[in-house]
Amino acid sequence: MLTVAIVGKPNVGKSTLFNRIISERKSIVLDEPGVTRDRIYGIGEWLNKKFSIIDTGGLTNEELPFAENIKIQVGYALDEADVILFVVSAKDGINENDLYVAKLLRKFKHKKIILVGNKSESDKNQNVDFYQLGFGKIFYISAEHGIGVGDLLDEIVKLDDSKPTDEVEEQQDKTSFCIIGRTNVGKSTLMNAILNKERSLVSEQEHSTHDAIDEDFEYEGKQYTIIDTAGIRRKGKIVQLVERFSVMRTEKAISRSKVVILLLDGSNDFNEQDEIIGGLAFKANIPTIICVNKWDLARKNKISVEQTTTTIRQKFKFLSWAPIIYVSAKNQYNIPLIFDTINAIQREQTIKVNTSMLNNILAKAQITNPPPLYHGGRIAISYATQVNSQIPTFVLFVNKPEFLHFTYGRYIENKIRESFGIKYTPITVYYKSKDARIRKE
Repeated sequence: MLTVAIVGKPNVGKSTLFNRIISERKSIVLDEPGVTRDRIYGIGEWLNKKFSIIDTGGLTNEELPFAENIKIQVGYALDEADVILFVVSAKDGINENDLYVAKLLRKFKHKKIILVGNKSESDKNQNVDFYQLGFGKIFYISAEHGIGVGDLLDEIVKLDDSKPTDEVEEQQDKTSFCIIGRTNVGKSTLMNAILNKERSLVSEQEHSTHDAIDEDFEYEGKQYTIIDTAGIRRKGKIVQLVERFSVMRTEKAISRSKVVILLLDGSNDFNEQDEIIGGLAFKANIPTIICVNKWDLARKNKISVEQTTTTIRQKFKFLSWAPIIYVSAKNQYNIPLIFDTINAIQREQTIKVNTSMLNNILAKAQITNPPPLYHGGRIAISYATQVNSQIPTFVLFVNKPEFLHFTYGRYIENKIRESFGIKYTPITVYYKSKDARIRKE
């Protein structure tokens, strides 16, 4: 598949063009330079041909935060690319940063470089002498309004000598998982350790990742998609618009994941913000792995697994079913255990419970521990069945759902877990009036 990289100075509309091509608002777009810092990947399609496309951070020769790290990330994208879209602003003209980018790209003259003059809504914006950059013909477009983008895509697919694909090839189902956590707990370092390469920008400065970043990869013959996310601060500190975007993208990343990795910093005390972020995973009702990072530092500080596990179970009672693993992303310690745990979770997600066995277990549970009086009556379970869902889900038909006390509901859930070996995934138990089942039958 052809790979296309979009490069240029800050604030020329690279992310707008990226989103236009993939037909999705994946990269954050704001009228503010330096918003995109990592490499963002997507799939474009034109005239029945698909190609991989990479959005990159803005290149500048100014001494700005992250400038050097962005340059490194852009370098990776350029190495991967078959085609490079050098985006300039037809509205603003050429400045020293454009000349700086042009100089860098001359090292890649062996690759196809297409000069793109964005923000060309008006003909008067097409009078700038971009030929001085040394890349020949310029394609004038407006990424925001879609003007000229079709001609640009025509030029891109001409360079692809693969055969058109009229049908989407069937692909192996991928397990998608995201990494969430507060700022500076090592999310991007963990992603790089899992992929065994410098995929995400890593910085000691907090909040260096804004976008949710996807990467497909294979591990021991299985297909995965990993989603890195921006660190979430307390709401009171989310004062910049770009950070609010990052929070929303983190929530979206959780919603499209099959597993969530909640990353904690084992070398420091856990705080309220860790609990709030864990609550996002709980609210989404998605299997979650509590991953304690920087365990190499924690051990140097004489912090024990037993002590930390006890603290986590106290602070994250709502994630009582979540497995806890201890890793060092920096030293790549225990990284394979992440995949072993994901596999264990997936086995539990596919458990099919025998209906008669389920009903026998619940009948014995009610005899062993009768339900308490609540709201003027006692709940009585007459029939139970499992229904298809992403996580183990059960429907229990009862006399009156309002008679259920939450402590008895927890007791019933624990009985189901113990009986069928469901330890590492959330389960859902619905209580419905038995009259509803009778009417249905």
